[in-house]
Amino acid sequence: MTRQRLDRESFVPMYYQLQQALIQDMDSGAHRAGDRLPSESELCDAYGVSRTVVRQALRELEISGRIVRRKGQGSFVAPPKTSERLVQTLTGLHEDVTSRGGTMRSDVRLLDRVPATPEVAAELSIAPGDPVIVLDRLRFVDEIPWVVVVTYLPYTMCPRLLEEDLTHQSLYALLEDTYGIEISWGRRRVEAVPAPAPVARALEIRRDSPILLLSSTSYAPDGRPVEYFVASHRGDLSRFEVRLERRKGAPRGPLLTVQSAGA
Repeated sequence: MTRQRLDRESFVPMYYQLQQALIQDMDSGAHRAGDRLPSESELCDAYGVSRTVVRQALRELEISGRIVRRKGQGSFVAPPKTSERLVQTLTGLHEDVTSRGGTMRSDVRLLDRVPATPEVAAELSIAPGDPVIVLDRLRFVDEIPWVVVVTYLPYTMCPRLLEEDLTHQSLYALLEDTYGIEISWGRRRVEAVPAPAPVARALEIRRDSPILLLSSTSYAPDGRPVEYFVASHRGDLSRFEVRLERRKGAPRGPLLTVQSAGA
């Protein structure tokens, strides 16, 4: 940590000066992703500011996604945000994380055979009550709880999946390499919602913190639905990319339609 006094004569607020000083330390590599920042009292001593200034600076860094604050542990430099594409290529979080050199693991909270609810049955084009495999995972990126994913698959398609260890495996790779189930395309929907209490506890965030709720149905080349999942991503650590293309000769109209949640 660079020890420096902030400019008390400046019109720039003290908390903002401290915030920028800490960002400079992070960008220079003095504090790397996963590193624990100095405590509030240490920052007070190092920069000659009050605890109120320190807390406001840390709060702004948390809001902007530069740090992660863990109750009883302190503040840590946040890793780069994961990025999932909604259009262009169909990839999973495991592929995205490993492609950038990160580590990925899953806490499998539930793996079982259950009857399909009407909602799940509609997404998988099966009858309500038909057997499905439900896979509930809390997924960690570089040992930080990142996303809660609940996945449903038709039981008759891959019954032996119940015997698999999915702690470190990519589900997509397993389906394709072991079971010969090719995922050709998918339909994804994303919305911002407040985190319900169970999700907030799992992700170690405050209740009602913003999360990105992603629901997705994946299809085989012949159009059969093979997977439906709902994923609750931490809003401070995730983003989604959309690729839009304008094709010559296509009917004129909006490329992207946004519909309000209440519509």
